[in-house]
Amino acid sequence: MRRLCLVVMFTAFVLPCARAWAHGVVGDYIFLEPLIAEDPTPANELDIVQPSWVRGADGRTFTLATSIEKVIGNGNQSDAWVPRWSVGAGSSWLYQSPKEGANQSGFDDLNLFLKYAFLVLPEHEFLLGAMVNLQLPTGDPAVQTQNHTSLGPELVWEKALGDLPDWAALEYLRPLGFQGDCGYLPALSGSTSHLLFADQVVEYSLPYLSNSVRDIGLPEPLRDMFLFTEFNYSQLVAGPARQTFPNLLATPGIAYVSYYFELSLGTQFALNRASVPGTHAAFIGLLDIFYDAIFPQANWALFGGK
Repeated sequence: MRRLCLVVMFTAFVLPCARAWAHGVVGDYIFLEPLIAEDPTPANELDIVQPSWVRGADGRTFTLATSIEKVIGNGNQSDAWVPRWSVGAGSSWLYQSPKEGANQSGFDDLNLFLKYAFLVLPEHEFLLGAMVNLQLPTGDPAVQTQNHTSLGPELVWEKALGDLPDWAALEYLRPLGFQGDCGYLPALSGSTSHLLFADQVVEYSLPYLSNSVRDIGLPEPLRDMFLFTEFNYSQLVAGPARQTFPNLLATPGIAYVSYYFELSLGTQFALNRASVPGTHAAFIGLLDIFYDAIFPQANWALFGGK
């Protein structure tokens, strides 16, 4: 995984430069990078560190994840280049400390994806896209999710409310944004193990409030922060006749977003009885680097732009 990230980063820097674009921008709204849900916007970003700590009924798990995404294609819309295609890869290092038995540590599966934003409406701050996810069992068998290759589709979307009428009763709703995904990841071989998942993010942009609605005098760093809550669903379908109980979680948090990076912190709460044993306590963090803002040479695309 480390070699793959280095190759992608090296390629991003040495190829010719194209016109720059901002991260997560659809219309006038800047969407954040979620903690759990997939970011619908194709972007040049490096999740350099994403730690999580979870205490459940069976023990504790510490995870340190990293991933990288690269825009490979964009389209011309309203006289501006809009990112349309991206590819990415990611993996995690896990340390499991069960209540019974020996501790285990190692790398998890390698996840690869292709993302395409096929509908972008800047005037309505709306984006709809699709992804193909490939999960390869390249990690340590003691800690990785499964031992078979998985391949499946995912639908992603995001919508902000900046196109609401500029009325006094509605103006403070305009900084609201919504991001979501829904996917299916079946195993291609071996014992059937098919993952269903869906996530919905509700976020409130204090930068949008200050810059596009009303400047209420928020000081730094508050004026660059987002308040958000994710609602996360996952369920493992095992075989054609039966399935596991759904895992339903809420992930509230706060994020600081600058031109160069995002720093986020959140926690998780179980929303149904089946999720309680696995989530007695959980904390998740994220440091996301927008590397094309630091290295303009990364603003190239294979097609759709100069």
